[in-house]
Amino acid sequence: MTRPPAIEAHDLRLTLGEGEAAVEILRGIDLIVPTGETLALLGPSGSGKSSLMSVLTGLERAGGGTLRVAGADFTSLDEDALARARRGRIGIVLQAFHLLPTMTAQENVATPLELAGEPDAWARAAAELEAVGLGHRLTHYPAQLSGGEQQRVAIARAIASRPPLVFADEPTGNLDVATGAEIIELLFNRREETGATLVIITHDEHLAERCDRIVSLSDGRIASDTRA
Repeated sequence: MTRPPAIEAHDLRLTLGEGEAAVEILRGIDLIVPTGETLALLGPSGSGKSSLMSVLTGLERAGGGTLRVAGADFTSLDEDALARARRGRIGIVLQAFHLLPTMTAQENVATPLELAGEPDAWARAAAELEAVGLGHRLTHYPAQLSGGEQQRVAIARAIASRPPLVFADEPTGNLDVATGAEIIELLFNRREETGATLVIITHDEHLAERCDRIVSLSDGRIASDTRA
């Protein structure tokens, strides 16, 4: 039996503002992403790629169209149900690391697991940090970590619950070139180990070429869709 698509979107639309101030951000996106695929969403600033990620992750509700993510019908869910649907299905890595400054690396990874009801949250967090090369930094706070180390914590947090879908939005944007390259290698390696579907939002064509497939956006529409 074939697995269902990780993402199945038809005619997705998003408009921000009202009346004369309304701006159409997404203009009818059709996108099917097979389970286990690595996909790059490529495009310049303003092309709609980050807005599309917000809709695909349930952080923003589409104004039209249909969307299924990891088996859940995101179109029909209210805000509370969307939040529950995201939990366990989706991991997100952002260029701004969004670590809680008053929590250690282990606490930053373990706390979301605890909130999701994971019985072995602390052990899982330690194992994930070990997997990203930070087993010796469990008790360090974000301010005591380099930018690359903070992004490693963010990756561990995103993957710790073994979500079937991982999104990375410009994950190396705040890092130098060498550290960014290390983070990308780590992200792809962890994805391969967990079997997750990986969607990377980027404007970097070289990074996009690492993926199985490149979808380029322009003015809220898919301009091209190519496979490696």
